[in-house]
Amino acid sequence: MDAPDKPQLYLITPPAFELERFPDTLSRVLDTAEVACLRLTLASHDEDEVARAADSLRELAHARDIALVITDHVLLAQRLGLDGVHLSDAARSVRDARKTLGADAIVGSFCGTSRHDGMTAGEAGADYISFGPLGLTTLGDGTRAEVELFDWWSQMIELPVVAEGGLTPESVAALAPHTDFFGIGDEIWGADDPAAALKALTASLG
Repeated sequence: MDAPDKPQLYLITPPAFELERFPDTLSRVLDTAEVACLRLTLASHDEDEVARAADSLRELAHARDIALVITDHVLLAQRLGLDGVHLSDAARSVRDARKTLGADAIVGSFCGTSRHDGMTAGEAGADYISFGPLGLTTLGDGTRAEVELFDWWSQMIELPVVAEGGLTPESVAALAPHTDFFGIGDEIWGADDPAAALKALTASLG
């Protein structure tokens, strides 16, 4: 993914959802906001269940020219014709994923709060890296990614960066000058109206 002029939205699915209902909810969100990328992040290890979800979301995403990546399932990404993979183990799997998926696939890497892991992932062939969490969340080990990390990255490194985990309207406003994408998931899916929640969360982006 190329670095955009202003931060773009990168939606992350819930870790579990009902296939009969969630695509309709997602459609309403995608129809009210400009989204650059969608990440399928299911906790399930049932490949058939993950594949059914991926098939359903791929149609929604590609109809709107939105890239669809999947967390960690490199071979499923290849088999199901997805746009790429998001790796959750920092830089460790990037080179192998790139080799498997080829030059045109999106390969992203979650690097927690580590500059070193981010740079290593970039050198291994990642298209973007993500740092987080920004606030209270079960993501990671309790440490938080600070604005200073994104500020440093945006000044020193050309590789696009995603800010994710525990976002608030305040942190979105503070990070807007320093990040390329906001990874948004749990912040909106528990709301009665996820589309409205997304709009409120990102109001500062204009």
